[in-house]
Amino acid sequence: MSIVIVETDEGISGVGLGPHVEIERIFAAVEGEDPRAVTTLYDRMLRHTFKAGHAGPVFGTIGAIDTALWDIKAQAAGEPLWRLLGGRDRRVPAYASGLDIGLTDDELVAEYEVYASHGLRAAKLKGGLDIERDRHRLALVRDVLTEAGDGLRPGLMLDVNEAWTRKQAVRHVSEIERALDLIWIEEPVRRWDAEGHAAVGRGINASVATGENLTGLEQYRPLIAAGAVDIVQMAAVWGVTHFLRASALAHAYDLPVSPIGNSPIGLLHAATSVPNHLTSELQDLRPPVGVSVDHHVEDGAFVLADTPGLGVRVDEERIRTANRRPQAQTAESPNVRPERAGRRLLAGVDGVSARKVPVVPLNSHSEVSSTARH
Repeated sequence: MSIVIVETDEGISGVGLGPHVEIERIFAAVEGEDPRAVTTLYDRMLRHTFKAGHAGPVFGTIGAIDTALWDIKAQAAGEPLWRLLGGRDRRVPAYASGLDIGLTDDELVAEYEVYASHGLRAAKLKGGLDIERDRHRLALVRDVLTEAGDGLRPGLMLDVNEAWTRKQAVRHVSEIERALDLIWIEEPVRRWDAEGHAAVGRGINASVATGENLTGLEQYRPLIAAGAVDIVQMAAVWGVTHFLRASALAHAYDLPVSPIGNSPIGLLHAATSVPNHLTSELQDLRPPVGVSVDHHVEDGAFVLADTPGLGVRVDEERIRTANRRPQAQTAESPNVRPERAGRRLLAGVDGVSARKVPVVPLNSHSEVSSTARH
């Protein structure tokens, strides 16, 4: 988990969870500025990446700084971010997402029993390599959530991380739907394939969800215009301002939105203020090492607190003593697309799935300091 901390000359710090690629160049857009002008500063950061472009982790760096600025702005106002953004209800509906493709059946059941004990009644599994295995694992989770919900039918979703062709997607999901209902299939084909997503949507009963890897409204427009997406997703690392703008675009087409991420804290606050939020991803019931968050999970929802800002605190000494280092990327890493993804004749061959972080009142003339720590 990458953490960006933005400091001000008034002693207040904001926390953003996301990358820090080219942070010196991007931070120059906000250095010395009033941090409360968040949306304007967001556009300044985009302009500072104009020639090279703002895709990928560069967009994530902009999002991390943007989230930190929203944290500062809310702390300056003495309010939790959800209330500053206009939210009325501090509860944010959630679904369980265990990133669980490597678990045995017993481990899978045990994990979702924990989710169920927190009131979760919808779950998303990783899959896409084998129809029978996906159907079996989805049924296991369905049974866990059904029992916990006293017979209430749970919601099930399947995430395949762009692993299929259009035909593979329709065939695979149609076979699963013979036995199970799916709320959505997530990223069935490549993220930019508007025609492909639309074709998949016409061939199955489940909704099509996508968007977590789209960086900018210009990438959403073709999908929405083609009727290719039913559930519009946004990744937590792309920032609060992006989420608000993409949600407004989706709302214009009567489409629901759903935040994605293992710690989508900023988007949880923002979700309370948009009319089309559906549900948010809950991966970890505990925050990363060295990070504390002032919210909890009960009755199937994140429950946000009244702490000013995001309610996130970072213990840098705890992080240092943990002495954890990122694992090196290998060809088998879930963050590396398999060489033959989408070109397998038979399911279950050479496949892999992808897995997907302060403080005092501020006076009215604060400026962002000249440093950002990451």
